[in-house]
Amino acid sequence: MNSLDWAVLIGYFGVMVAIGVWSHKRVDDVSDFFTAGGKMPWWLSGISHHMSGYSAVMFTGYAGIAYTYGVTSFVTWSFPIAIGIAIGSRLFAPRINRLRSRLHVASPLEYLKNRYNLPTQQALAWSGMLLKIVDVGAKWAAIATLLSVFTGASLNQGILITGVITAVYCTIGGLWADALTELGQFVIQLLAGIAMFVAVVAKLGPHGGFFGVWDEPALAGHGKPLVGQYSAVFLLAFLFIKLFEYNGGMLNQAQRYMATASPKEAARSARLSAALWLVWPVVLFFPMWMSPLLVHSQKPDGSDAYALMTEQLLPHGLLGLVIVGFFSHTMAMCSSDANAIAAVFTRDVAPALSAKARAWNSRKGLIAARVTTVVFLGLSMAVATQVNSPTFKDIITVVIKWVAGLMGPIAIPMMLGLLRTFRRSGPTAALTSWGLGLLAFWLVNYPINWSVEGGVPLEYQVSIPLAVSLVLYVVIGYVKPEDTPERDAIIERINTDDDGPGTAGAATIPAQTDAAGATDGAPRG
Repeated sequence: MNSLDWAVLIGYFGVMVAIGVWSHKRVDDVSDFFTAGGKMPWWLSGISHHMSGYSAVMFTGYAGIAYTYGVTSFVTWSFPIAIGIAIGSRLFAPRINRLRSRLHVASPLEYLKNRYNLPTQQALAWSGMLLKIVDVGAKWAAIATLLSVFTGASLNQGILITGVITAVYCTIGGLWADALTELGQFVIQLLAGIAMFVAVVAKLGPHGGFFGVWDEPALAGHGKPLVGQYSAVFLLAFLFIKLFEYNGGMLNQAQRYMATASPKEAARSARLSAALWLVWPVVLFFPMWMSPLLVHSQKPDGSDAYALMTEQLLPHGLLGLVIVGFFSHTMAMCSSDANAIAAVFTRDVAPALSAKARAWNSRKGLIAARVTTVVFLGLSMAVATQVNSPTFKDIITVVIKWVAGLMGPIAIPMMLGLLRTFRRSGPTAALTSWGLGLLAFWLVNYPINWSVEGGVPLEYQVSIPLAVSLVLYVVIGYVKPEDTPERDAIIERINTDDDGPGTAGAATIPAQTDAAGATDGAPRG
């Protein structure tokens, strides 16, 4: 990097902070901070939903997969995400929007205390927060890894720089700042991605050109959609996992659906995000598929290949733009995660722990939301310094195995609880499926994995916990049905299709929950 690249990077950070300051004026209460008051346009919500699913892990962990295996990086990652979101545009997006417009909640988990009970809500909230700390920690480590390639900065210095900048704009501006910065980041990603694509294509002439290059020995097997541990079973498991994760199971995407004015706009937002996931990652991945022809990775997993190729191919200025693109991905995801977790703690956890929290007015609730955002980012940055330790292994292990494997038991009760089909599944089904799903993750990934020669295949490590949770949630619902008139009433409010003008727009977030855990204005379970 030279002075021009640094100028681009510093200028980007300045714009992000400026957007946060501008967004601050639009945040008057927790409704604005967590759900943009239900006033976000569907197209902005869709772009924000799309961008909040990226991070620098794509340019490290998944770049390593692309370097080693080729197109399977797209087939087993962004393709199932696109399909999952497309399905969710009908199945989940409208219902999640109705959580805000009809039940007047600010957190995706806030409805669970009435859909199930308070212990269920707290179990999902605490486990979801802890998982997100680990998840975001991996993202900080990924961007710090890239920063070290370009600048020589240490891992901890990179984590500190990106974390502090993100904390400034997302803490003061809330979801509006997240969405607007993600729009800017999408534009940057578009320019940087096209620049890298063109630079790589220009180098392919001696290798047979755009189409003939696949015959190169260095790319042997790179055109196969499923190779190595990324098998058909892994693809199906990942599709099922992403159906839940990217439609709200990891919380931050659910906020994008809640932020739109109506269920129909939430569905349009999801369809836009799905289309972007289907098309745009191909442009981003193509240079990574070609990377074995152009660079020699210094790391066994190939995670530094894209960064090395960027340094080699792009002139200064454009190099700075691509580096900004790396930052933009990670900051988009981490800021949206921070906002989601702040919503969960402020609206779900704190009222259950403290009577004072249940009495917070609008101003105190907003202060608590901002403090929680800073604390979450600080904890995730601390975890990031340990990502390459023996406990967490490497970046891609954390993202694929831990996050994908643990997300299912948390997401199943939350997501399926929205649907009429599963109205018989109550607190017993939710808590049992959650607890035994987590136990299944531990058993498959550790005691069983250690005792099996060669270890348990990755597809089973990530899919078995979700499968256990799903089966238990459904079976227990039929064996021990716990549907009540109050719970049925909540499900009907979420599922009713009559979305007239009275259900759109901003919904005022009521006072905090009472000691029993029921939300003012909602049926009590």
